[in-house]
Amino acid sequence: MIGTNGLAVRRCTEVLTNLISLRKVVADWKSQGLTIALVPTMGALHLGHIELVRHALSTADRVIASIFVNPIQFAPEEDFQSYPRRQCEDLSMLSNLGVDAVYTPNTKEMYSKSFQTMVEVPELSAVLCGKTRPKHFSGVATIVVKLLQQSQADFAVFGEKDFQQLSIIRQVVIDLDIPVKIIGVPTVRDKDGLALSSRNAYLTEVERVLAPKLHSELLCVVEDVVNGEGALLRCQKATDFLLQEGFLKVDYLEIRDSNTLSIVISKKNTARVFCAAYLGKTRLLDNIPLLVGEN
Repeated sequence: MIGTNGLAVRRCTEVLTNLISLRKVVADWKSQGLTIALVPTMGALHLGHIELVRHALSTADRVIASIFVNPIQFAPEEDFQSYPRRQCEDLSMLSNLGVDAVYTPNTKEMYSKSFQTMVEVPELSAVLCGKTRPKHFSGVATIVVKLLQQSQADFAVFGEKDFQQLSIIRQVVIDLDIPVKIIGVPTVRDKDGLALSSRNAYLTEVERVLAPKLHSELLCVVEDVVNGEGALLRCQKATDFLLQEGFLKVDYLEIRDSNTLSIVISKKNTARVFCAAYLGKTRLLDNIPLLVGEN
């Protein structure tokens, strides 16, 4: 927006707490022919989220960021209650970035007492994280569909750190004919290679020192498999290494096709190496392309 003095004027960020207010804003933007980008988050924002927002700002006329810790994607024993919540700081950060609206519904707003519809993508959800979190992706797909419908977004931006989630959302959009372009943004990392995540706040000082070994070992896996070592054997070696280095458990460390998430046993341009591993109580996720140039 340009002011009367010819200087750029940043629009004020609107905080929308319910669907009625969101629809009113969206209808106004749509009536002006403006495009909308959605950045769905669960809050506890970090530099990775900032990169998603910046990408959205460069893509659409208006940007909506949502903050909602989605209860239906957590199993009873998982960290829904303890998940980091810093809404005041998050709102300040999003306002400073120039986001047009922040949607902050509560659970009752998103899920009425009569709510019973769930979205499932069985094949893509059955592998990787889905093996140990069987209901997780149904919860993710359901909330994303609701947010896409509510925001009427033309674009939706997600990070590649949660690559399986990104793949599932892309499949949902195709299968349900939702008119939105899903944009994946490369993982943002700390200087030592650790993928940024809100759950990194759970790490102790000792665990934080160990955490980058996950990414560095994945890089070694990529190098060795590209140079001809068998994928299955190399992944097992990497699993053993992480356990020896102090990781409590490795849920999976596998090479899979980027498009289908099917297992890959040799080097392939469309493959990625995926890993989920525990350091203490913290579950770390990471993935990287098998070959340079893979998106």
